[in-house]
Amino acid sequence: MSTHKSKRDPETISEEEVTQHWDDNADVWTEHVRKGWDTYREHLNNPAFLKLIGNLNGKKVLDAGCGEGYNTRIFARMGAMMTGVDISPRLIEHARQAEKAEPLGIRYEVASFTDLSLFSDETFDTVVSTMALMDSPDYEKAIVEIFRILRKKGDFFFSVSHPCFMTKGFGWVTDRNNNQEKLTVSGYFNKTQWIERWQFSNVPEEIRKDVPQFAIPRFPRTLAEYINPLTQTGFILKKLSEPRPSASDCRAHPYLQRWRDAGSLFLHVHCVKP
Repeated sequence: MSTHKSKRDPETISEEEVTQHWDDNADVWTEHVRKGWDTYREHLNNPAFLKLIGNLNGKKVLDAGCGEGYNTRIFARMGAMMTGVDISPRLIEHARQAEKAEPLGIRYEVASFTDLSLFSDETFDTVVSTMALMDSPDYEKAIVEIFRILRKKGDFFFSVSHPCFMTKGFGWVTDRNNNQEKLTVSGYFNKTQWIERWQFSNVPEEIRKDVPQFAIPRFPRTLAEYINPLTQTGFILKKLSEPRPSASDCRAHPYLQRWRDAGSLFLHVHCVKP
């Protein structure tokens, strides 16, 4: 991989650096996710993604980029035989601790989804990946590896930040009452990688200033750069989904209204290995 070259463009972010950032994020990330502070996951992304995936009962499933195992545990409770891999040893440590506390039969391994050599060809019925592939410097290699370890007729589901809207130039235009009424996008074709720093919006104000921000490596890709490697590798594209909050969702969680009106925060993809 290019990340192993002795000399590289100083503006590129290596896989080793991705690992370090996620190890640094891991403790706070795990605590906040498990407290339910990742509200967009809870109230928009997960409900739509789980609906797209459907029945996993009895299937052998890989969670590629599983993090601390939050969604892996959801899939296991749905009846799937789960294996989770993540590049961050610290996140996998948290995942294994959760498995020890509540055994669900999940196997967790430290591995990059760009190198799944610990698994033989055609090992899994299904591969899922929740908001992880966008954080890899080598998305194309990950797709090749996922294709390899999937059985024929196997499903591949993944979610990423919507590349058409969540650009480096993303922002909001506010009205006179400070309501975020218009979404701005720029730099869609800009390939500059960067480290994005943020917190979950639901972190209580009284502790927000004392909590370190996450440092998330970003690797800009266009919609075509997400989709074309799938078909070039051999996948059959089945469905694209851009989850939109319902009116009832917005009444229950008003902060979702802007994502009902202005644009899509997430992109969900379903494809099949023929």
